Amino acid sequence: MLALFEVILLALQLYIWIVIAMAIFSWLVAFNVVNTRSPAVSMIGDFLYRITDPALRPIRRVLPNLGGIDISPVILFLIIIFIQKVIEIYILPNVY
Repeated sequence: MLALFEVILLALQLYIWIVIAMAIFSWLVAFNVVNTRSPAVSMIGDFLYRITDPALRPIRRVLPNLGGIDISPVILFLIIIFIQKVIEIYILPNVY
């Protein structure tokens, strides 16, 4: 049971890094640093979008329109960190 919760914590940490990569990629596209017509860049962007959009879409629906600012990744970070802390504080000590 302990290994299962450790894998969940690892997956949550990995997802945080994927969301950070998506945010950086979207900034690079917005500032026209990377060319999305390149097949490799397009494939990376599509992968990051498909992985992060299912978690970010419900948050974006609830948040008001802030213009060009998207704070949904920050909200997602807070939710993931909250889940990690709940697992670390309340669940893991009871598994031992």
